[in-house]
Amino acid sequence: MRILFLGDIVGPSGCDTIKKNLLKQRAENKVDFVIANGENAANSGLGITEKITNEFFACGIDVITTGNHVWDQKETASHIDREERLLRPYNLVSPSPGKGFNIYKSKNGFKVGVLNLMGNVFMKKCENVFVIANNFLKQNILKKDFDFLVVDFHAEITSEKMAIAHLFDGKASLIVGTHTHIPTNDARILSNGSGYQTDAGMCGDYNSVIGMNKDNSLNKFLKKSSSRHYPSNGEASLSGVIVDCNQDTGLAINIKPFIYGGQLKKKN
Repeated sequence: MRILFLGDIVGPSGCDTIKKNLLKQRAENKVDFVIANGENAANSGLGITEKITNEFFACGIDVITTGNHVWDQKETASHIDREERLLRPYNLVSPSPGKGFNIYKSKNGFKVGVLNLMGNVFMKKCENVFVIANNFLKQNILKKDFDFLVVDFHAEITSEKMAIAHLFDGKASLIVGTHTHIPTNDARILSNGSGYQTDAGMCGDYNSVIGMNKDNSLNKFLKKSSSRHYPSNGEASLSGVIVDCNQDTGLAINIKPFIYGGQLKKKN
């Protein structure tokens, strides 16, 4: 079983590159299931719209996760209840629309659980992620309730991401961080068999400041007058991670970064 996870898709540039390349990359890399974080996909770089969601499904994405920008497009609060393939963080303060976890059927017939979590440090207020995650693991068992489990941990700090990975190690197929938009060079299999990468990076223009227009970002840091933040519109790189999983155990047997096109250049 081969799963591709793509980091945060940022603005029109990221969306266009996904739509033009993902189906081909999915076929060439023999990917069985694709998950992408879409919380920055809207034209403003904040949130996601129903139209973009449907475009992503049409071009080869099976499930869309989100994070702290999930509600930045007002329509999402109603759309997410109608679309089970669009997730919001599982540990949002209750009650919240939508779901943070669901089980999906892959095209090759396996049950894939996808869990969307959000960190507590330097992020919007949500429930204690370690308490929520620990309770989740008591009720949801790999190879009993689903064949594979992928955890998108949308968080700011590395220590929190590594700690949550160790909590899930041996109980999930892949734990991958999102939110910081820069791919980390630490893809590996943890001691109990789970795949891990601290951050999947972004699908966006890297000639930018984490996907946003660099001149406007510099003006903000220099405290000069600047317009509202908006995404950079150069050629995007697709960035994420591919994990191969054992069908009997649900655990990782191989993991490697996925980077395609744009400034990052590497061709898979």
